[in-house]
Amino acid sequence: MTSTQTALLLVDLQQDFLSSPTLTPTRGELIDRATTLVDGWRRQGKPVVHVITTVARDDDRRMPHWRAAGVWRCEAGTAGHQTPDTLRPQSGEPVVHKTDFSGFGGTDLASTLEALNASAIVIAGTHLHACVRATALDAYQRRLDVTIAADAVGTDDGLHAQATKDWLAARGITFRPVDRLLTAPEVVHEATAEELPSLIAGPDEEVGTGSKQLNHAFPAQSSHVAWTVAAGDARAVDRAVSAARAAAPGWREAGGRARAAALVKVTEELAAAADSFTAAIVADVGKPVSAARAEVARTVDLLRAVSARGDDSVVAVCGPASISEDRPVGTIGVITPWNNPLAIAVGKIAPALVYGNTVLWKPSPAATRIAVMFARLTATHLPPGAISMIAGDESTAQLVMAHSGVDAVTITGGDAAGRAARLMCARRGVPLQAELGGNNAALVAADADLDAAAIEIVAGAFDFAGQRCTANRRVIVEESVLDDFDAALRRAMSHVVLGRPEEETTTVGPVIGESARARIERAISRAIRDGAIPVTGSAEPDDAALRAEGAYVRPVILRCADPRLEIVQEETFGPVLVVQPAADWAEAIDLANGVRHGLVAAAFTRSPDKQEQFLRDIRVGIVKLGSSTAGADVEAPFGGWGHSGVGPPEHGAYNRQFYTRPRAVYGLSI
Repeated sequence: MTSTQTALLLVDLQQDFLSSPTLTPTRGELIDRATTLVDGWRRQGKPVVHVITTVARDDDRRMPHWRAAGVWRCEAGTAGHQTPDTLRPQSGEPVVHKTDFSGFGGTDLASTLEALNASAIVIAGTHLHACVRATALDAYQRRLDVTIAADAVGTDDGLHAQATKDWLAARGITFRPVDRLLTAPEVVHEATAEELPSLIAGPDEEVGTGSKQLNHAFPAQSSHVAWTVAAGDARAVDRAVSAARAAAPGWREAGGRARAAALVKVTEELAAAADSFTAAIVADVGKPVSAARAEVARTVDLLRAVSARGDDSVVAVCGPASISEDRPVGTIGVITPWNNPLAIAVGKIAPALVYGNTVLWKPSPAATRIAVMFARLTATHLPPGAISMIAGDESTAQLVMAHSGVDAVTITGGDAAGRAARLMCARRGVPLQAELGGNNAALVAADADLDAAAIEIVAGAFDFAGQRCTANRRVIVEESVLDDFDAALRRAMSHVVLGRPEEETTTVGPVIGESARARIERAISRAIRDGAIPVTGSAEPDDAALRAEGAYVRPVILRCADPRLEIVQEETFGPVLVVQPAADWAEAIDLANGVRHGLVAAAFTRSPDKQEQFLRDIRVGIVKLGSSTAGADVEAPFGGWGHSGVGPPEHGAYNRQFYTRPRAVYGLSI
């Protein structure tokens, strides 16, 4: 008896679909991931089937919405019908033509899979919300096992695609990234308490229970697993929510002064434990020690600033018969990232607590150990359940956001996390605060001090390997001084030190892991292939030994004249700085505004008129004059426009907007 096979279906990876300017992931990244998948599949001797849309003018079978719009795509014989060179069919690989959404509709795909004796399929292609979805559902109907290559499917309708992913996953269709599809199948077993560490956030409060194990490697030693924790499952989330809600009445009624006093004690303990937290941040996320020390200090400052607001009045007289009062929202779902594992988390947790809420905290997997350290530190000063922490990954975060016991969600993450959060919160009608990164630009005028600007911008771009949401991703320079500024950038690169994160002189440590390194280096390679020009630094580091140990990426400056390129439009979240020329100051502002994100922008000019024009016309949530985009004050509003933010900003007086709800009260004696 012939054994069954798993066939790879490449669906609609054609130029007309790949050319969409809003495609996510980007055209280049999608082609790269699909190419890696198909090459690996072929090396393993597994079957590849190409499913492509083909229409012809002499037999018009276009989909009705194309016909209604007068659109011709994927027309036989045109360049748009073709697939990229790396994805074209090889000899003997079946090609199935379709005219509608599903690869099974009116085609011979079913008979092709039967001839291959395929009982399972893996799908890569475009679009997740349309043709990939329809093909997956028809395969499901035929009782085939269906897996979708999570990072090798594209969409130009992000929210629809996220909803599709959630819906399909709930019906047994699996999503796995390319790297996992090309390795041995994952074996998940019911782990015992003896096999997994018991991480305790407070007395008897488990933060990691479930059968799925999450491994974390130190970024500077990426071949070694540093620790393992269990991802929280639905039962663990239920328990954590119950603990948070049980603590809510007593914590709410304790009053603002008592809550602030408890946070003052937490602040004192954190300040005393600064060295331990600094060491953990250096080890677990690879942050250079000077930056890690600064993060702990910033966290202490955040706690002090929030504690000072415990005496703020929450009641105001509105009229002769009415008052308003600010009431806590309830239990806040707090989803935090790895790059500032302490400061970002505490910047959300502290105001939630001081205004009378309780917290269900799901940190990034890489930040789990640091989160446990902080939760333990607070345990003697806060009632059990005030901070209810749970370890986990993306699936755990979604369980938290979807739970009926969570009254609001605050999250810091990327575009994909933001889409998931929007959908989860919209379905339940709960408030969302989301900080979703930035593709931040610094503008340099011809009248600027070029060397001073270059030093600021290089530090903002490369410190901590560019892994900050406020990092300087782009610099837009008036053309008349472009060459002079390139020279200034080369000189400024002498201040950039790529090295081990525990060394005091290091400014650029490793990126968070090997998958991040591969993603960043693919983006750099595509940019150079598409015409970006590397600007060499003053000294090239000898990084061979470092790269053999950990996930290091050499800092790169790229000059790019085409604002449409992916490297300009997308946030790399790595040590990459893109230089864009501008004919004049007005065009510089237009280029800065010409991306989806709108978190931070900076301007370097001595001209009051140019400063005024910049402040008037730039579309971001944070503006700076004469300094890098990186960094922010603990009391200033922190939030982005466009794709960078949802809901009210964080910090300072703005925290009350999210963590409380105003209520009008009539009939009291005033």
